[in-house]
Amino acid sequence: MTTFRKSLVFTLMLVAGFAATNVLCATEPTVASAASASAAPAEATSPTMSRDEVTRILANTRKIVSPLGVDEMVKVRIGGIDQWLSIRGKNRHNPVLLFLHGGPGSPMMPEGYTFQTPWEDYFTVVQWDQRGAGKSYLANTEQAMAPGMSVAGMTEDAAQVVEYLRQRYGKRKIFLLGHSWGTVLGVHLAQQHPDWFYAYISVGQVVNARRNEAIGYAFALREATAHGNEDAVRELKAIAPYPGTEVTIDRVSVRSRWETYYGGMAYGRQDNQYEADAEELSPDYSQRDLGAIGPGTLFSLTHLLQPLLAVDFDQVTDFKCPVIVYTGAHDYTTSHELAKEWFEHIRAPSKRLVTFSDSAHMIMQEQPGRFLVHLVTDALPFARKVGDAAPAEVVRDR
Repeated sequence: MTTFRKSLVFTLMLVAGFAATNVLCATEPTVASAASASAAPAEATSPTMSRDEVTRILANTRKIVSPLGVDEMVKVRIGGIDQWLSIRGKNRHNPVLLFLHGGPGSPMMPEGYTFQTPWEDYFTVVQWDQRGAGKSYLANTEQAMAPGMSVAGMTEDAAQVVEYLRQRYGKRKIFLLGHSWGTVLGVHLAQQHPDWFYAYISVGQVVNARRNEAIGYAFALREATAHGNEDAVRELKAIAPYPGTEVTIDRVSVRSRWETYYGGMAYGRQDNQYEADAEELSPDYSQRDLGAIGPGTLFSLTHLLQPLLAVDFDQVTDFKCPVIVYTGAHDYTTSHELAKEWFEHIRAPSKRLVTFSDSAHMIMQEQPGRFLVHLVTDALPFARKVGDAAPAEVVRDR
Protein backbone atom coordinates (compact mmCIF):
# COMPACT_ATOMS: atom_id res chain seq x y z
CA MET A 1 0.00 0.00 0.00
CA THR A 2 2.64 2.50 1.07
CA THR A 3 5.45 2.36 -1.47
CA PHE A 4 9.04 3.38 -0.94
CA ARG A 5 11.59 4.17 -3.61
CA LYS A 6 15.10 2.89 -2.97
CA SER A 7 16.56 6.28 -2.04
CA LEU A 8 13.80 6.83 0.51
CA VAL A 9 14.15 3.33 1.96
CA PHE A 10 17.80 4.13 2.64
CA THR A 11 16.81 7.37 4.38
CA LEU A 12 14.21 5.59 6.49
CA MET A 13 16.66 2.89 7.51
CA LEU A 14 19.03 5.54 8.81
CA VAL A 15 16.20 7.28 10.64
CA ALA A 16 15.27 3.95 12.21
CA GLY A 17 18.82 3.42 13.40
CA PHE A 18 19.82 0.62 11.04
CA ALA A 19 23.44 0.40 9.97
CA ALA A 20 23.87 1.39 6.36
CA THR A 21 25.21 -2.05 5.57
CA ASN A 22 21.89 -3.57 6.54
CA VAL A 23 20.12 -1.76 3.73
CA LEU A 24 21.59 -4.25 1.31
CA CYS A 25 19.89 -7.62 1.20
CA ALA A 26 21.92 -10.59 2.38
CA THR A 27 21.87 -12.16 -1.05
CA GLU A 28 23.32 -9.14 -2.86
CA PRO A 29 26.96 -9.24 -4.02
CA THR A 30 29.57 -8.66 -1.35
CA VAL A 31 32.37 -6.12 -1.55
CA ALA A 32 34.80 -8.96 -2.12
CA SER A 33 32.86 -10.33 -5.08
CA ALA A 34 32.56 -6.85 -6.52
CA ALA A 35 36.28 -6.35 -6.10
CA SER A 36 37.07 -9.62 -7.83
CA ALA A 37 34.81 -8.59 -10.69
CA SER A 38 36.64 -5.30 -11.01
CA ALA A 39 39.92 -7.20 -11.17
CA ALA A 40 38.87 -8.81 -14.47
CA PRO A 41 40.91 -7.80 -17.52
CA ALA A 42 39.95 -4.37 -18.73
CA GLU A 43 38.09 -4.23 -22.01
CA ALA A 44 38.01 -1.42 -24.50
CA THR A 45 35.40 1.03 -23.33
CA SER A 46 32.96 2.74 -25.64
CA PRO A 47 32.22 6.44 -25.26
CA THR A 48 29.60 7.12 -22.62
CA MET A 49 26.66 9.48 -23.03
CA SER A 50 25.73 12.18 -20.59
CA ARG A 51 22.32 12.22 -18.93
CA ASP A 52 21.44 15.31 -20.99
CA GLU A 53 22.18 13.44 -24.21
CA VAL A 54 20.11 10.42 -23.21
CA THR A 55 17.13 12.47 -22.07
CA ARG A 56 17.31 14.55 -25.26
CA ILE A 57 17.14 11.38 -27.36
CA LEU A 58 14.24 9.99 -25.31
CA ALA A 59 12.35 13.27 -25.52
CA ASN A 60 12.87 13.40 -29.27
CA THR A 61 11.57 9.86 -29.80
CA ARG A 62 8.46 10.76 -27.80
CA LYS A 63 7.93 14.13 -29.44
CA ILE A 64 4.31 14.62 -30.44
CA VAL A 65 4.24 16.09 -33.92
CA SER A 66 0.62 15.54 -34.98
CA PRO A 67 -1.19 18.86 -35.59
CA LEU A 68 -3.97 17.94 -33.16
CA GLY A 69 -1.56 16.67 -30.53
CA VAL A 70 -0.94 17.91 -26.99
CA ASP A 71 2.47 17.98 -25.32
CA GLU A 72 2.50 20.32 -22.34
CA MET A 73 4.25 20.60 -19.00
CA VAL A 74 2.22 23.17 -17.09
CA LYS A 75 2.20 24.70 -13.64
CA VAL A 76 -1.35 25.32 -12.43
CA ARG A 77 -2.62 27.05 -9.31
CA ILE A 78 -4.46 24.31 -7.44
CA GLY A 79 -5.55 24.49 -3.81
CA GLY A 80 -3.69 27.74 -3.26
CA ILE A 81 -0.29 26.39 -4.36
CA ASP A 82 1.54 25.67 -7.63
CA GLN A 83 1.09 22.11 -8.90
CA TRP A 84 2.57 20.52 -12.03
CA LEU A 85 0.82 18.61 -14.79
CA SER A 86 2.21 16.71 -17.77
CA ILE A 87 -0.42 16.54 -20.52
CA ARG A 88 0.32 14.40 -23.58
CA GLY A 89 -1.73 12.91 -26.39
CA LYS A 90 -1.69 12.46 -30.16
CA ASN A 91 -5.14 13.89 -30.81
CA ARG A 92 -7.20 16.40 -28.81
CA HIS A 93 -10.35 14.61 -29.92
CA ASN A 94 -9.39 11.68 -27.69
CA PRO A 95 -10.75 11.47 -24.14
CA VAL A 96 -8.70 12.77 -21.21
CA LEU A 97 -7.32 10.26 -18.69
CA LEU A 98 -6.08 11.60 -15.34
CA PHE A 99 -3.54 9.39 -13.56
CA LEU A 100 -3.58 9.68 -9.74
CA HIS A 101 -0.18 8.41 -8.57
CA GLY A 102 0.63 6.42 -5.46
CA GLY A 103 2.87 6.84 -2.45
CA PRO A 104 1.79 9.07 -0.86
CA GLY A 105 4.37 11.33 -2.47
CA SER A 106 5.60 8.99 -5.22
CA PRO A 107 5.11 10.72 -8.58
CA MET A 108 4.67 8.60 -11.69
CA MET A 109 5.62 11.42 -14.04
CA PRO A 110 9.37 10.68 -14.07
CA GLU A 111 8.89 7.07 -15.13
CA GLY A 112 5.71 7.43 -17.16
CA TYR A 113 7.75 7.42 -20.35
CA THR A 114 8.49 3.71 -19.82
CA PHE A 115 4.87 2.67 -20.43
CA GLN A 116 2.68 5.64 -21.28
CA THR A 117 3.61 6.56 -24.86
CA PRO A 118 1.27 4.00 -26.55
CA TRP A 119 -1.59 5.19 -24.33
CA GLU A 120 -1.27 8.59 -26.01
CA ASP A 121 -2.65 7.16 -29.27
CA TYR A 122 -6.00 6.66 -27.50
CA PHE A 123 -6.09 9.12 -24.61
CA THR A 124 -4.82 12.54 -23.64
CA VAL A 125 -2.87 11.36 -20.59
CA VAL A 126 -2.37 13.62 -17.59
CA GLN A 127 0.28 12.93 -14.99
CA TRP A 128 -0.19 15.14 -11.93
CA ASP A 129 2.51 15.61 -9.30
CA GLN A 130 0.31 15.88 -6.23
CA ARG A 131 0.78 18.31 -3.38
CA GLY A 132 4.01 17.26 -1.64
CA ALA A 133 5.30 15.16 -4.55
CA GLY A 134 8.07 15.69 -7.10
CA LYS A 135 7.86 18.93 -9.07
CA SER A 136 4.97 20.19 -6.92
CA TYR A 137 7.00 19.64 -3.75
CA LEU A 138 9.85 21.61 -5.31
CA ALA A 139 7.57 24.47 -6.38
CA ASN A 140 6.30 25.30 -2.88
CA THR A 141 7.40 25.59 0.72
CA GLU A 142 6.39 22.84 3.12
CA GLN A 143 4.62 25.50 5.17
CA ALA A 144 2.46 26.45 2.19
CA MET A 145 1.65 22.82 1.35
CA ALA A 146 0.93 21.56 4.87
CA PRO A 147 -2.67 22.86 5.32
CA GLY A 148 -3.92 20.72 2.42
CA MET A 149 -1.99 17.57 3.34
CA SER A 150 -5.02 15.47 4.24
CA VAL A 151 -7.25 13.04 2.38
CA ALA A 152 -9.98 15.66 2.17
CA GLY A 153 -7.58 18.40 1.12
CA MET A 154 -5.95 16.33 -1.60
CA THR A 155 -9.29 15.07 -2.86
CA GLU A 156 -10.25 18.72 -3.27
CA ASP A 157 -6.98 19.31 -5.13
CA ALA A 158 -7.87 16.42 -7.44
CA ALA A 159 -11.33 17.87 -8.02
CA GLN A 160 -9.79 21.19 -9.03
CA VAL A 161 -7.43 19.40 -11.43
CA VAL A 162 -10.39 17.63 -13.04
CA GLU A 163 -12.30 20.91 -13.36
CA TYR A 164 -9.27 22.52 -14.98
CA LEU A 165 -8.95 19.67 -17.50
CA ARG A 166 -12.64 19.60 -18.36
CA GLN A 167 -12.65 23.32 -19.00
CA ARG A 168 -9.28 23.47 -20.77
CA TYR A 169 -10.09 20.66 -23.21
CA GLY A 170 -13.84 21.10 -23.46
CA LYS A 171 -14.71 17.70 -21.99
CA ARG A 172 -17.93 16.91 -20.13
CA LYS A 173 -16.39 13.70 -18.78
CA ILE A 174 -12.92 12.23 -18.41
CA PHE A 175 -11.42 8.93 -17.22
CA LEU A 176 -10.11 8.76 -13.66
CA LEU A 177 -7.32 6.24 -13.01
CA GLY A 178 -6.07 5.79 -9.45
CA HIS A 179 -3.02 3.71 -8.56
CA SER A 180 -2.26 2.59 -4.98
CA TRP A 181 -2.56 5.68 -2.72
CA GLY A 182 -4.17 7.35 -5.73
CA THR A 183 -7.12 4.96 -5.39
CA VAL A 184 -7.94 6.60 -2.05
CA LEU A 185 -8.40 9.94 -3.79
CA GLY A 186 -10.03 8.18 -6.74
CA VAL A 187 -12.77 6.52 -4.70
CA HIS A 188 -13.59 9.76 -2.87
CA LEU A 189 -13.68 11.73 -6.13
CA ALA A 190 -15.79 9.15 -7.95
CA GLN A 191 -18.21 9.16 -5.01
CA GLN A 192 -18.45 12.96 -4.93
CA HIS A 193 -18.61 13.70 -8.68
CA PRO A 194 -19.67 10.57 -10.60
CA ASP A 195 -21.04 12.70 -13.43
CA TRP A 196 -17.51 13.89 -14.24
CA PHE A 197 -16.22 10.45 -15.18
CA TYR A 198 -16.74 7.92 -17.94
CA ALA A 199 -15.34 5.39 -15.47
CA TYR A 200 -13.25 5.09 -12.34
CA ILE A 201 -10.30 2.80 -13.14
CA SER A 202 -8.83 1.23 -10.01
CA VAL A 203 -5.27 -0.14 -10.13
CA GLY A 204 -3.85 -1.60 -6.92
CA GLN A 205 -6.89 -0.59 -4.89
CA VAL A 206 -6.56 0.34 -1.21
CA VAL A 207 -9.62 -1.24 0.38
CA ASN A 208 -8.94 -1.58 4.11
CA ALA A 209 -5.53 -0.23 5.00
CA ARG A 210 -4.96 -2.02 8.29
CA ARG A 211 -6.11 -5.38 6.92
CA ASN A 212 -3.87 -4.73 3.94
CA GLU A 213 -0.84 -4.12 6.15
CA ALA A 214 -1.49 -7.35 8.05
CA ILE A 215 -1.75 -9.38 4.82
CA GLY A 216 1.43 -7.85 3.38
CA TYR A 217 3.31 -8.51 6.60
CA ALA A 218 2.11 -12.12 6.79
CA PHE A 219 3.21 -12.68 3.17
CA ALA A 220 6.68 -11.27 3.82
CA LEU A 221 7.17 -13.32 7.00
CA ARG A 222 5.87 -16.47 5.33
CA GLU A 223 8.24 -16.08 2.39
CA ALA A 224 11.20 -15.18 4.58
CA THR A 225 10.61 -18.23 6.76
CA ALA A 226 10.22 -20.54 3.76
CA HIS A 227 13.49 -19.26 2.27
CA GLY A 228 15.42 -19.47 5.53
CA ASN A 229 16.19 -15.74 5.46
CA GLU A 230 17.22 -15.19 9.06
CA ASP A 231 17.80 -11.45 8.66
CA ALA A 232 14.34 -10.90 7.25
CA VAL A 233 12.64 -13.10 9.87
CA ARG A 234 14.47 -11.29 12.67
CA GLU A 235 13.55 -7.83 11.39
CA LEU A 236 9.93 -8.76 10.73
CA LYS A 237 9.43 -10.43 14.10
CA ALA A 238 10.95 -7.37 15.76
CA ILE A 239 7.93 -5.29 14.66
CA ALA A 240 5.34 -7.91 15.67
CA PRO A 241 2.48 -7.74 16.31
CA TYR A 242 1.95 -5.89 13.06
CA PRO A 243 0.36 -3.54 12.35
CA GLY A 244 -0.48 -3.32 16.04
CA THR A 245 -1.65 -0.13 17.72
CA GLU A 246 1.17 2.15 16.59
CA VAL A 247 2.24 2.11 12.95
CA THR A 248 5.24 4.33 12.27
CA ILE A 249 7.15 5.09 9.09
CA ASP A 250 10.04 3.01 10.46
CA ARG A 251 7.86 -0.06 11.01
CA VAL A 252 6.15 0.28 7.63
CA SER A 253 9.56 0.51 5.95
CA VAL A 254 10.52 -2.91 7.38
CA ARG A 255 7.33 -4.51 6.09
CA SER A 256 7.68 -2.76 2.74
CA ARG A 257 11.32 -3.76 2.30
CA TRP A 258 10.78 -7.49 2.73
CA GLU A 259 7.41 -7.62 0.99
CA THR A 260 9.11 -5.97 -1.99
CA TYR A 261 12.06 -8.35 -1.76
CA TYR A 262 9.75 -11.33 -2.20
CA GLY A 263 7.91 -9.89 -5.21
CA GLY A 264 4.87 -8.33 -3.58
CA MET A 265 5.57 -5.02 -5.32
CA ALA A 266 6.88 -6.18 -8.70
CA TYR A 267 6.48 -9.88 -9.47
CA GLY A 268 9.82 -11.66 -9.75
CA ARG A 269 11.85 -8.63 -8.61
CA GLN A 270 13.58 -8.13 -5.28
CA ASP A 271 13.73 -4.33 -5.29
CA ASN A 272 12.64 -1.18 -7.08
CA GLN A 273 15.99 -0.45 -8.71
CA TYR A 274 14.39 -0.66 -12.16
CA GLU A 275 12.22 2.32 -11.20
CA ALA A 276 15.15 4.30 -9.86
CA ASP A 277 17.11 3.58 -13.04
CA ALA A 278 14.21 4.70 -15.22
CA GLU A 279 13.80 7.89 -13.23
CA GLU A 280 17.47 8.75 -13.62
CA LEU A 281 16.96 8.92 -17.40
CA SER A 282 13.57 10.61 -17.32
CA PRO A 283 13.04 13.14 -20.11
CA ASP A 284 10.40 14.83 -17.93
CA TYR A 285 12.50 15.38 -14.79
CA SER A 286 15.66 17.39 -14.22
CA GLN A 287 18.27 16.32 -11.69
CA ARG A 288 16.84 18.93 -9.36
CA ASP A 289 13.36 17.45 -9.78
CA LEU A 290 14.72 13.97 -9.04
CA GLY A 291 16.35 15.25 -5.88
CA ALA A 292 12.94 16.32 -4.59
CA ILE A 293 11.38 12.85 -4.74
CA GLY A 294 12.87 11.51 -1.48
CA PRO A 295 12.22 14.62 0.67
CA GLY A 296 8.76 14.95 -0.86
CA THR A 297 7.84 11.38 -0.05
CA LEU A 298 9.05 11.73 3.53
CA PHE A 299 7.10 14.99 3.91
CA SER A 300 3.99 13.35 2.44
CA LEU A 301 4.22 10.28 4.67
CA THR A 302 4.72 12.43 7.75
CA HIS A 303 1.35 14.06 7.08
CA LEU A 304 -0.56 11.26 5.38
CA LEU A 305 0.55 7.90 6.80
CA GLN A 306 -1.95 7.88 9.65
CA PRO A 307 -4.87 9.10 7.49
CA LEU A 308 -3.94 6.44 4.94
CA LEU A 309 -3.92 3.75 7.60
CA ALA A 310 -7.41 4.83 8.65
CA VAL A 311 -8.84 4.17 5.18
CA ASP A 312 -11.64 1.60 5.19
CA PHE A 313 -13.68 1.22 2.00
CA ASP A 314 -15.23 -2.12 3.01
CA GLN A 315 -18.67 -0.53 2.97
CA VAL A 316 -18.01 2.01 0.21
CA THR A 317 -19.36 -0.02 -2.67
CA ASP A 318 -22.10 2.09 -4.30
CA PHE A 319 -20.91 3.99 -7.37
CA LYS A 320 -22.89 6.09 -9.83
CA CYS A 321 -20.27 5.72 -12.58
CA PRO A 322 -18.79 2.58 -14.15
CA VAL A 323 -15.96 0.93 -12.20
CA ILE A 324 -13.05 -1.04 -13.68
CA VAL A 325 -10.76 -2.84 -11.22
CA TYR A 326 -7.29 -3.99 -12.31
CA THR A 327 -5.31 -6.11 -9.88
CA GLY A 328 -2.09 -8.10 -10.04
CA ALA A 329 -2.32 -11.76 -9.07
CA HIS A 330 0.83 -11.36 -6.93
CA ASP A 331 0.08 -7.95 -5.40
CA TYR A 332 0.74 -7.83 -1.67
CA THR A 333 1.45 -4.09 -1.56
CA THR A 334 -2.28 -3.57 -1.94
CA SER A 335 -3.78 -7.00 -1.39
CA HIS A 336 -5.24 -8.59 -4.52
CA GLU A 337 -7.40 -10.68 -2.20
CA LEU A 338 -9.06 -7.61 -0.67
CA ALA A 339 -9.53 -6.00 -4.08
CA LYS A 340 -11.37 -9.05 -5.43
CA GLU A 341 -13.50 -9.29 -2.31
CA TRP A 342 -14.38 -5.58 -2.57
CA PHE A 343 -15.26 -5.93 -6.25
CA GLU A 344 -17.89 -8.56 -5.50
CA HIS A 345 -19.84 -6.04 -3.40
CA ILE A 346 -19.61 -3.10 -5.81
CA ARG A 347 -22.88 -1.81 -7.24
CA ALA A 348 -22.36 0.41 -10.26
CA PRO A 349 -23.88 1.04 -13.72
CA SER A 350 -21.29 -1.46 -14.91
CA LYS A 351 -18.24 -3.08 -13.39
CA ARG A 352 -15.35 -5.23 -14.56
CA LEU A 353 -12.51 -7.00 -12.74
CA VAL A 354 -9.30 -7.95 -14.55
CA THR A 355 -6.57 -9.96 -12.80
CA PHE A 356 -3.13 -9.79 -14.45
CA SER A 357 -1.43 -13.15 -13.97
CA ASP A 358 2.20 -12.03 -14.22
CA SER A 359 1.97 -8.83 -12.19
CA ALA A 360 2.03 -7.65 -8.62
CA HIS A 361 1.50 -3.96 -7.82
CA MET A 362 3.07 -2.20 -10.82
CA ILE A 363 0.84 -3.69 -13.52
CA MET A 364 1.28 -0.96 -16.12
CA GLN A 365 5.04 -1.54 -16.03
CA GLU A 366 5.02 -5.30 -15.49
CA GLN A 367 2.58 -6.12 -18.30
CA PRO A 368 2.35 -2.89 -20.31
CA GLY A 369 1.00 -4.42 -23.49
CA ARG A 370 -1.83 -6.27 -21.80
CA PHE A 371 -2.60 -3.25 -19.63
CA LEU A 372 -3.02 -1.06 -22.71
CA VAL A 373 -5.19 -3.67 -24.45
CA HIS A 374 -7.53 -3.59 -21.47
CA LEU A 375 -7.62 0.20 -21.32
CA VAL A 376 -8.65 0.23 -24.97
CA THR A 377 -11.20 -2.60 -24.72
CA ASP A 378 -12.58 -1.99 -21.21
CA ALA A 379 -12.53 1.81 -20.86
CA LEU A 380 -12.31 3.56 -24.23
CA PRO A 381 -15.73 2.34 -25.50
CA PHE A 382 -17.46 4.52 -22.87
CA ALA A 383 -16.03 7.62 -24.58
CA ARG A 384 -16.45 6.31 -28.11
CA LYS A 385 -20.17 5.82 -27.56
CA VAL A 386 -20.61 9.57 -27.25
CA GLY A 387 -18.10 10.52 -29.94
CA ASP A 388 -15.32 11.59 -27.57
CA ALA A 389 -12.52 9.86 -29.48
CA ALA A 390 -10.36 10.43 -32.53
CA PRO A 391 -11.42 8.61 -35.72
CA ALA A 392 -10.41 4.97 -35.72
CA GLU A 393 -8.17 3.41 -38.37
CA VAL A 394 -9.67 2.65 -41.77
CA VAL A 395 -9.78 -1.12 -42.10
CA ARG A 396 -10.60 -3.02 -45.31
CA ASP A 397 -10.94 -6.80 -45.52
CA ARG A 398 -10.71 -8.65 -48.82
